[in-house]
Formats: sequence, C-alpha cells, structure tokens
Amino acid sequence: MSDIAANIDRIRAKLGDRVTLIAVTKTVEPERIAEALDAGVTICGESKVQEAKAKIALVSSRARWHFIGHLQTNKVRDAVELFEMIHSVDSVKLAAEINKWADRLGKTMPVLLEINVSGEGSKFGMKPEDLPAALAEMNKLPRVEVRGLMTIPPAGKDARPFFRKLRELRDAHGLPELSMGMTHDYEVAVEEGATMVRIGTGIFGERKRNEPTE
Repeated sequence: MSDIAANIDRIRAKLGDRVTLIAVTKTVEPERIAEALDAGVTICGESKVQEAKAKIALVSSRARWHFIGHLQTNKVRDAVELFEMIHSVDSVKLAAEINKWADRLGKTMPVLLEINVSGEGSKFGMKPEDLPAALAEMNKLPRVEVRGLMTIPPAGKDARPFFRKLRELRDAHGLPELSMGMTHDYEVAVEEGATMVRIGTGIFGERKRNEPTE
C-alpha cells in the first residue's frame, strides 16, 4: 500500500460514513492524484482556477472537482465550467456572476457561503450578521443553489468555537452542508458537525512549494 493510500485509510477511519473527504490537490502532480483516486478518493479540491484548468484534463474522469479557494469574478466562467461545487462564495455580487454563467452554460451551481466567523480582517468571507440578507438575495438566483457554509478558523487558536459558531449559523438557516476542517483540525471539525473536510497535507504530505496547506 502506498503512503497516500495508507493516509487516506487512516483519515477515513476517523471520518466515518457521513463526512465527505475532499482531497486538496493544489500543487499535486496528476500521477499522485491518481494514487488517491485508486485509494477511493472521489472528490478533489482546487483553489486556483488556472492550475485546475491545466490539471483536470490530465486526471482520470473518475475525479469530481470542487473549487475551494478565493474566486475572482473574472474566473467565474471557467469555475462554473470546471467544478461541480464552489465552496467560497463570499458576496451577493459573486453569486450573481455565478448565476449568470451557470445560466449561459445551462447548469445549476451548488455553492457554499464562506463565513468569516473570526472577524479577522485578513480573511475572506462574509460577516455572520450579513448572512440572512445575503441568503435572501441569493435565493432569488435561479441557477445558484446554496447548500451550506464554509469557514477557515484563525491559525494558532482553538478551532472548536469557530466551528461550533458555523454549525449554529448553518442550523439557524436549515442548510445541509458544513465545509470545515483541514489536516490539523479536521477531527475537531467532525466532532462539531462537519459534513465535508478539506485535507491536503494529511494525504499527500508537505507541499513542495511555500504555499498555505490544508
């Protein structure tokens, strides 16, 4: 068994059946992604549209793709074409752009709303108090389907209260999905109700380049 397969088995044993594993594949070579697919991964997460555009064509059609990074409006067309879910919608403006391209491409786009639960100025995401009004506007968009919420807790702090706050927000609005938890904190995220976790380093090892890790 390869290291990648062993890592996936170890992680899956902690997730159980109700939590979806998203293998974060940024900077990961197609050959190593194929190993993850052979080990049972079905969903890959990319955070840069251009990297994904070049890579997806080289990876087995077994893979399904989610966009998990910050999405600029000028990349929305490609994102809507390439991905089956976008985790990081942080404004009504972005949702409207997704709706426009989804309509032109004849598809409905499931999305998650990124919430800045910590209030950090350096993080993307909408404020929790802005969620009700944003949801009301997005629910008017016929080609956008809001499925749940996503967050990234602050580095170096206990993630549990931030995950708990996101779950409470999700529950208050009756949404099904919670995308939260990365390599270093996914077990806490699962305890707090995550339905999706985004794991890169825990599967593929440390990044070769100096990039943030999941």
